[in-house]
Amino acid sequence: MSTESSPAEVVDKEFLATFARGLEVIKSFDTETPAMTLTEVAQKNGLSRAAARRFLLTLQKLGYVTQDSKQFRLTAKILELGYSYLASLNFSETITPFMEKVSHQLGESCSAIVLEGQDIVYIARIPRRGLIPINLQIGARLPAYATSAGRVLMSFLPEDQLLQLLENTRFEKLTAYTKGRDELLAELQRVRKQGYAIVDQELELGMRAVAVPVYDRRHQVRFALNSSSHVSSVTIDRIVAEYVPIMQETSRRITEVLP
Repeated sequence: MSTESSPAEVVDKEFLATFARGLEVIKSFDTETPAMTLTEVAQKNGLSRAAARRFLLTLQKLGYVTQDSKQFRLTAKILELGYSYLASLNFSETITPFMEKVSHQLGESCSAIVLEGQDIVYIARIPRRGLIPINLQIGARLPAYATSAGRVLMSFLPEDQLLQLLENTRFEKLTAYTKGRDELLAELQRVRKQGYAIVDQELELGMRAVAVPVYDRRHQVRFALNSSSHVSSVTIDRIVAEYVPIMQETSRRITEVLP
């Protein structure tokens, strides 16, 4: 009689039920239940209170969950998992062609950007050679509070996650135009309402930037599409009238091809 394990048995032995349940706990936080008590997490995931508590405390220690009074919420750090996914995609076959078209239409750079902690991270980029002196390669980081992409991504965070992010942010007056915390909060409300962000010389003198959100098929914001220009090449009015519609249409087209 053969003692070799069947493929199914091998898979079962290598399946980590605890890890799988931890992922289910993360997924149970959604738009309908963005915050839950320990009991609610246990009930929604079919866990005992003791097991749910262990999962939540582990996630909290890792920085993926925060506790406010008796309720638990995901933190902005959870977006890092989404960044890992996006970074693993073959952008040459997915979003790069769309970005190249935007860059050609605008005659400017076009970048795909995610939020990671208090920074934005470039995950794809079509540069306009010789325009921006900042070295913006894939993986480059900039402070989210002073960038158009950062403001777009922050504006769609749950309020508690946004406030936590701002609390951990060290605000610096990078130029005479850089907004402080209170001004930024008001700006983020406008950004969410209008669906785009424009930053005018707040990160670096002479540079203007615009960004729009890119949604997945569940209408969750996954990353931002950004374009940067020199102040001498485009006015704010032109950005709103011409750049924003082109970028928003491109965002919709990208959504259609995302997995």
